[in-house]
Amino acid sequence: MTSLLALLLVVAAPPDAVKVPAESEVLKTLRPEHPRLVGLPADLDRVKKLIAEDSRAGEIYKQVKREADRCLTQKPVQHRLIGPRLLDQSRTCLRRVYTLATVYRIDGDRRYADRAIQEMVTAAAFDDWNPSHFLDTAEMTHALAVGYDWLYDVLTPEQRTAIRKAIVEKGLREAEKIYRKRGWWSTSRHNWNQVCNGGISLGALAVAEDEPKLAAYIVHQAVQSVQLAMAEFAPDGACGEGPGYWSYATSYNVYMLAGLESALGTDFGLSQFPGFSTTGDFRIHFVTPTRLAFAFADGSSGMGQAPQMFWLARKFDRPLFAWHEREYVGGASALALWWFDPRGGPPDGYPTDRHFRHVDVVMMRSRWNDPEAVFVGFKAGDNKVNHSHLELGNFLLDAVGQRWAIDLGADDYNLPAYFGNKRWTYYRLNTAGHNTLLIDGKNQDPKAVAPIVAFSSTPTRAHAVADLSAAYRGQAKKVCRGIALIDRRQVLVQDEIDGAAGSEITWQMHTRAEIQVDGARAVLSQGGKRLVARLLAPAGAAFSTAAASAPPPQRQQPDVTKLVVKVPGGEKPVRLAVVFVAEGSDAKAPELTPLETWAK
Repeated sequence: MTSLLALLLVVAAPPDAVKVPAESEVLKTLRPEHPRLVGLPADLDRVKKLIAEDSRAGEIYKQVKREADRCLTQKPVQHRLIGPRLLDQSRTCLRRVYTLATVYRIDGDRRYADRAIQEMVTAAAFDDWNPSHFLDTAEMTHALAVGYDWLYDVLTPEQRTAIRKAIVEKGLREAEKIYRKRGWWSTSRHNWNQVCNGGISLGALAVAEDEPKLAAYIVHQAVQSVQLAMAEFAPDGACGEGPGYWSYATSYNVYMLAGLESALGTDFGLSQFPGFSTTGDFRIHFVTPTRLAFAFADGSSGMGQAPQMFWLARKFDRPLFAWHEREYVGGASALALWWFDPRGGPPDGYPTDRHFRHVDVVMMRSRWNDPEAVFVGFKAGDNKVNHSHLELGNFLLDAVGQRWAIDLGADDYNLPAYFGNKRWTYYRLNTAGHNTLLIDGKNQDPKAVAPIVAFSSTPTRAHAVADLSAAYRGQAKKVCRGIALIDRRQVLVQDEIDGAAGSEITWQMHTRAEIQVDGARAVLSQGGKRLVARLLAPAGAAFSTAAASAPPPQRQQPDVTKLVVKVPGGEKPVRLAVVFVAEGSDAKAPELTPLETWAK
């Protein structure tokens, strides 16, 4: 009988949905021996050769081995919740298992295998893996699945039984309940879908010969369910949840596809979903010249490592992805070693500017591979996206090796109703906490969608315009913001607000720089560099500064100041324009033209 989940997937299936074999056929090509997940014996031979012949791969292995040595003296994970989550323990277990088992497989030193087994046996003995917050369960299932598979030949029969039983009872059976009742993450379109389906499917593949019926059901359901989230990569590979959740979602998407390919010889066509083959482009563009991320939503400016970039490079023949992770980011982890790709060089001829459609974010820079390049990121899109903030129109700015316009990132997920009815009361999440417009101090509409309505990239100028009107519904008739990178030196932020008579319009930008204000001119100083902001419109307006902290227990940022412009709304449209340029530049202030002309 067709499950309701399968029916839902038919009704709401993405247009490029892949056909999944019948449940009874899905494991027909299962590799009978272990290891079968991610790192096969042939992969081990390739990795050993790389370590011996490629200095960069050799250095990664040295770092992985140092981490494994540290793990030898650390206590195993504990069943300890932080708020409602066991997640930090699940991730600790996962990292240790991959690290220790990798070193054992390469060196053959049983100390590393024994310590990984201790970690797994400890986790297997937990009463549960906190299924109420299923990410915890999925990641712990992943950890034990990989360890069980990779160390199968050195596990005692008793250890195999204990670990396998835990994978089944604490992981797969809990997922089965979700699939059978169409639990929310199985029909969602964001990172929870990829993480839960990814971790659980690896668990099923690891124990499939002993639990063939259950494993077939889990894999069949996961392959159907994950298509909903993968459809969100179209058309350009971006992630509306921001760079941090791009990393989380794509990592588990790749774990799942790599596990299907290694265990079954096929990913059922999932890797061919539109946008997935190019999702590494999003990563390359959101990592800025200062080696920070263009942060938005519940993310941070830390770019983190993304070993999946190596897998994507090899899978889709995109050497640039490998270069970026290997040389630009310097990623070093166990999976970076397993998926290592030595190909690729700097992005000569690669576009400096990009509009990522559907998500509607724009990133522009003066040049590649230059730590002092000018970069500006511009956020439009949809306030309803999972993990979103009320930040339509937000921008971040790098220049001369410094980040000037910053994003504060997420607050503590354990704050009361952080994901509930208090979400928009928290400073870091609401409109006041972002580099965008405020009208009478009010939040943007949480349901608003703001499209990028114009985008252009030429050798001397790049720009984008967003229609923010829906964000200020009930506050103004029409609101548009344009951001331009002029002569690859100056950044112009130009706003046009119509129908806000009787209101106060506030332009604001958060920064960690010291600010000296002199009327319509402000000088920002940081790291021995200086950036000049000039207020070009409206005439007579002036800069001021304001604090950027909220009452405890919200996170404090006493080192952050807001550069502010306040102007009254009028009967006629208001134009507000600020241009930024490095001090000492001979660039002339740009001539202002209506935003509607930018689209021509």
